[in-house]
Amino acid sequence: MALDIRRFIQRFVEEAADHIPRLREGVSTLEQGDTDKEHINELFRAAHTIKGSSRMLKLAPITAIAHSTEELLSAFRDGSQTPSPAAISLLNQAIDALSDLVAQLNQGAKPEELPDTNHALCQALEAAATGTLPESTQPTAPAAPTVETPVAADSEQTPPVSSSLALTDTVRVRVDRLDDVVRLMGEVLSGHHHLHSLVEQAQRLGKALPAEHQSTFHAFSRELKNSVLSHDSLMSDLHERALQMRMLPLSVVFDPLAQMARELAHSLGKTVDCRVRGSEIELDRQMIDRLSDPLIHLLRNALDHGLETPEQRQTAGKPPRGQLTIEAWQDGGWVVVEMRDDGAGVSLEAVRQKALAKQLLTEEQLIALSEQQTLELILLPGFSTKTMITDFSGRGVGMDVVKRTIAGELSGDLQLTSEPGKGTRFTLRLPLSLAMMRVLLVKVGQTTLGVTAPHVAELVERSPSSFIDAAGQPTLILRNEFVPVVSLAALLSLPTPERLPENVLLLVVHQRQQKLALIVDALVDERDMVIKPLPEHLRYLPLVSGMVSQGRNELVSLLHVPALLEQARHVVQRDSKPTTAAPQRHRVLIVDDSLNTREIEKDVLEAWGYQVTLAENGRDGLNKALAESFDAVLTDVEMPVMDGFALTSRLRENDHYRHKPIIIITSREKEADRQRGMEVGADAYIVKGSFDQNNLVETLKALLG
Repeated sequence: MALDIRRFIQRFVEEAADHIPRLREGVSTLEQGDTDKEHINELFRAAHTIKGSSRMLKLAPITAIAHSTEELLSAFRDGSQTPSPAAISLLNQAIDALSDLVAQLNQGAKPEELPDTNHALCQALEAAATGTLPESTQPTAPAAPTVETPVAADSEQTPPVSSSLALTDTVRVRVDRLDDVVRLMGEVLSGHHHLHSLVEQAQRLGKALPAEHQSTFHAFSRELKNSVLSHDSLMSDLHERALQMRMLPLSVVFDPLAQMARELAHSLGKTVDCRVRGSEIELDRQMIDRLSDPLIHLLRNALDHGLETPEQRQTAGKPPRGQLTIEAWQDGGWVVVEMRDDGAGVSLEAVRQKALAKQLLTEEQLIALSEQQTLELILLPGFSTKTMITDFSGRGVGMDVVKRTIAGELSGDLQLTSEPGKGTRFTLRLPLSLAMMRVLLVKVGQTTLGVTAPHVAELVERSPSSFIDAAGQPTLILRNEFVPVVSLAALLSLPTPERLPENVLLLVVHQRQQKLALIVDALVDERDMVIKPLPEHLRYLPLVSGMVSQGRNELVSLLHVPALLEQARHVVQRDSKPTTAAPQRHRVLIVDDSLNTREIEKDVLEAWGYQVTLAENGRDGLNKALAESFDAVLTDVEMPVMDGFALTSRLRENDHYRHKPIIIITSREKEADRQRGMEVGADAYIVKGSFDQNNLVETLKALLG
């Protein structure tokens, strides 16, 4: 079915109306001498987004100017050119030209009615990018088209009006006005919640009154409480209805992507079937608006970097047509959006070579990275494995935009997986709305902090004596999983007590499979709260994602859990290095479906000089063990796909692993399980409840000889 491009022109106009002012303001800042690399990156991304969106809608004059603007900004970014007065002038002309073209679209012009591409301006921009533009050269702008504006008729010329008007069942409302309604409703809801605390105060005051006044005051207090409670559901319902007015189906973004995929694939000499599922799921318009750019970047990446040409696919034994799937589903308080292809996958060796060439990491640092960490290098700004830069892809723009938007602006999560020869998968986890979320408020010393409920796994109370030592880090064993324990106060550089009490309250937060147990003092509250964005001057704070209002004029910082997990990981790694290391770099394979357990065991062994590879289940472990040579294998028992007993048995059938050390690390304490481990061929059986890093290291040393 042919795509009706006109449906998406207005959306492009709205998007461009956001990016063009950013470009104008950014160029003005450049003119004042601010050449900060990240600032230029933001300008570059804005031009790149306009180019990509306009290309999909066949808006050739806009695409050409945006591409040439991108060329010049790219030269600024890599330092080959500096923002001279002539170059700044050209950028301003380009922005004016883009603004004029977008204005014509907004006034109803069809794509084919736009003026021809301003080749003189494009050539001048590209000449400036290569340093071949004379300082005095200025392109000649084409004459601006005239737009006739209708003149209001006077009362004598007004045509007769029908006595009956046919009204539609919808009303167009400006988004900013709708946002104001949602914001005001949120403020009203927060203020109403404060009334509950006033009711409690009134009840306490009543008890202190003389006996002769208590009866009257109690009646007043009871009536006040009933009035507040009766309005609870009404207030919540009103706010929920206001939020629902901003909800849009994902089809707004998904519908054009399949056709765009086919057209873009054709321009690259490729063929693709694009399947879309879950487009009926709704998200807040604020989320939908910001999701468009990341999905376009992922689509472009899949087509250019991932999918092979029909000839390459047939050589690899694949059907000539590539498969691209865009799917969404709801998972509790999250919406998951996944884009996957059956292309060549990401070459880890190419990623390593590019990282070395760009001097992002040293060889020693690269060797220390896991396969997943190596794969995620492609999310860094300016990173691309393409050997040739084209106007379509390979500039190193896009993937960092996806990560920044999803994890930063949308408080979500981005997961990347890839298998050589089989394809790549990007999984985006997003909250339903940024306007209101379930929040847990906790007390740390004298400070109240908030955590959004989707990032909270559970609250548990434990004695510090029950923690085990893993790589020098206090660790909680929670249902067969190692979870590092960190004081939230220490992590945030707040005052900490000298000694922990007999029992501590642990807030277990998570992102994907990674978990962290945070020591907090108390749970203050749990309820739906209005999320306020950080003011401009506080947006540099990496650990804070927003604010919530508690009571009257009291703002509480909302912790950004992904950044918190990252900071805690660095703290754990820094503090867990022993003073000595093993003289040999034996290769060890760790197989466990818990990310925390894998990472903790990896930290322990790498600190002692072992070279570690990770696998997330028995099948993955078996494949990696057969593909490479390892000196020892550590495995859990309870795992999906293939458990540790089956893995051990299969490894013992292989000549290479017939006599290699295999250690089972599990929470199964029964003698029958221990006996089963020995029967399938394990050399050692360590129970997680008695786990000690020295025990593990000494066991491994003894087995390796």
